[in-house]
Amino acid sequence: MTKRIPAFLLATALFTVTFAVNLQAPLYETYAATSDVGATAVTIAFAAYVGGLMPTLFLLGGLSDRIGRRIPIAMALLLGAGATMLLVQAPSWVSLVIARLLLGIGTGLATTAGTAYMTEILGETRARNAALIVTSATSLGFGGGALATGISLGLQGPSLMPVSYIVLLLVAPLLALIAFTLPRVDRPKPVSVLRLPVFPKGTWIFGCAMALAWSTTGMTIAVVPLELAANDLGGWTGLVIFLAIFVGFLCQPVARRMNNTQSLALGFALIPLGFLVLLAGVWSHILGLVLIGTCITSAASYGFSYLAALSEVTSRAPQDRARATAGLFVYAYFGFSLPVIASGALADWLGLLVAMIVFAMAQILVTIILVRLWWRRSATPALSVGA
Repeated sequence: MTKRIPAFLLATALFTVTFAVNLQAPLYETYAATSDVGATAVTIAFAAYVGGLMPTLFLLGGLSDRIGRRIPIAMALLLGAGATMLLVQAPSWVSLVIARLLLGIGTGLATTAGTAYMTEILGETRARNAALIVTSATSLGFGGGALATGISLGLQGPSLMPVSYIVLLLVAPLLALIAFTLPRVDRPKPVSVLRLPVFPKGTWIFGCAMALAWSTTGMTIAVVPLELAANDLGGWTGLVIFLAIFVGFLCQPVARRMNNTQSLALGFALIPLGFLVLLAGVWSHILGLVLIGTCITSAASYGFSYLAALSEVTSRAPQDRARATAGLFVYAYFGFSLPVIASGALADWLGLLVAMIVFAMAQILVTIILVRLWWRRSATPALSVGA
């Protein structure tokens, strides 16, 4: 088996795991309606994903170092299928919360094991290429699931079992079996099953950038669709979520030609710009601005910031790639969940548009603070050398 075949199969497995994560996003409003809950409950269900993912990253981020890379990836695929089946069998807000928890656990297992495994398959000299493949596969997956369900609903009409669910239920178990045919290029270590994440020295700014960028993506995925639905534009939800991630995938080859610092700096510039354009579209009810703003935030989140951060942390911890990846995603998913929950609560109190405006103001302030801290810490060593 050449390196290309196992790398392709692993990328397909990672795509499928993340494809399941946002598969149900176009149906959030439907699940909420069956349980008669508001915006806060929807954002809590959305963030329940992080409730499953965070403990996995904190406690099991290095699990694959002990038991090998293939088992966690197979488990993640089965968890994705199980979560989707739960929504088919018992569609409700409670089921959505449980499903999101399961999906979070699966993502935590797959992304930490998969990042390390891809580098081991391709070889140390191609570590940056491995990071690019992982970010590409997961970006396509995160965005593709929502788009697939949106298209399915558009063709089928209203349904609690869209074709996209059926495809996932057929493919995920098959890939779980195929995962065990992948080569054993990893070398399991006699370490504790419970291992904390690693935060490589000097990578704090990359983690903070991921938190900021993914908080914007979280708002786009969880809160913006509620505003679209309120303006009779709910049919565009799948496309908005897809663009929120897919454009970032398209930008990754550009980001690859830049060094990590340049890529991160561009991400910082695009994050607030994109959300302001999106907010202007929501404010003025112009769908085109919503889509353009979504594309800009996507370029920042899943293009420049994501690739730069993943490449940086894994290169600084070559002996602990799985745990370093876990550490990076701890940053990312804190940003992905907490601002979204706060915005959901604020939306129930003051309205969705006000919640988005408050988020935009906080986002700009945090971006300015982070950039200034980064610039000062980068400038201090240079001044010391000059002295």
